[in-house]
Amino acid sequence: MLVGQGEKNTMAGIKDVAKLAGVSVSTVSNVINGRHAKMGAETLMRVQNAVAELKYTPNAVARQLQSGHNKTLGLVVPSVGNPFWGNVSQLIEKEALRHGYQVLICNAERDPELEANYFASLHGSSIRGVILGSSPVTFDHLREHADRGMHIAAFDRKTRGAQGVVSCSVSVDQKMGARLATRHLIGLGHKRIAFISGPIGTSSRSARLEGLRSEIEKAGIEFDEDLIWLGPNAMGFGDSQAADLGRTGIRELMTLDDPPTAVFTVNDMYAVGACAGARELGFRVPEDLSVVGFDDIFMAELMSPPLTTVRQPVEQMSELIVAKLVASLESKDPIDEPHQELRPDLIVRASTAPPRGS
Repeated sequence: MLVGQGEKNTMAGIKDVAKLAGVSVSTVSNVINGRHAKMGAETLMRVQNAVAELKYTPNAVARQLQSGHNKTLGLVVPSVGNPFWGNVSQLIEKEALRHGYQVLICNAERDPELEANYFASLHGSSIRGVILGSSPVTFDHLREHADRGMHIAAFDRKTRGAQGVVSCSVSVDQKMGARLATRHLIGLGHKRIAFISGPIGTSSRSARLEGLRSEIEKAGIEFDEDLIWLGPNAMGFGDSQAADLGRTGIRELMTLDDPPTAVFTVNDMYAVGACAGARELGFRVPEDLSVVGFDDIFMAELMSPPLTTVRQPVEQMSELIVAKLVASLESKDPIDEPHQELRPDLIVRASTAPPRGS
């Protein structure tokens, strides 16, 4: 607020409170921050009366900047346009509030430069704890921020310290999830199993493709590279384009001379698009094409047919990652089990069936 000529700014400051109470500024600060157990009753009352009389409101931001600790956590995700990350953001915010923290959410599209810029902005706002959900192959672009005291928590990314950059992490066994999905399809009799994804440039996507490949080879089935579709024209990692990419990918795969009878997609939004693309070509799910996704977003059960998918225990993951990050910020001792990997579950629904003619 601008103060006009001849006007006075009547907003009281901590010095005004100290002057009225006849005490030092540090004494007022101790009262405001609850450090008055050994303070005389008369002194405490004078300060409290002065605060009430002047209607003094402590500047929380200033206190946070002075202490170097803001009761806000940063959350950097690829895009809340993907319902998986929208749900995760809501769960993390709910859990953070339970710990007395607010959450500032940033959508970075897995762009390392944009992630680093967000971290710089968060650090400049005295935010010292950030959860990163992009599952990068390397955390080198964030090393500077970790060296400056930022506590970085990796969500949905397997790591054991990440060269000293990551304070804690929670993930699922991505490779196991892909193996569960592939094993299910092989058990139904499928041998032509496709994989649809945006560019493979993240730890999670790489692990999911590796799990598919290893399970197919374990079953003695020849692995056909032509059935791997990675969205060559996708911008970035395709997080905001997932459904359209799934539609495009399946349309290309189903026009091959020897098309797949089943497809495993890197996440559920790709599966949504794959089902739509198959229908547009006149194929039925699961009669002509079985489809398996990954994540078990809320839409999976509502699809027609309901989607078979790999479920990540996101509620448990959200609780754990917030608890670990808060402990890392507030505890002077090393936290227990800073890096934790959970088991995914295969949720079998009506989008998968034996291949036609089997």
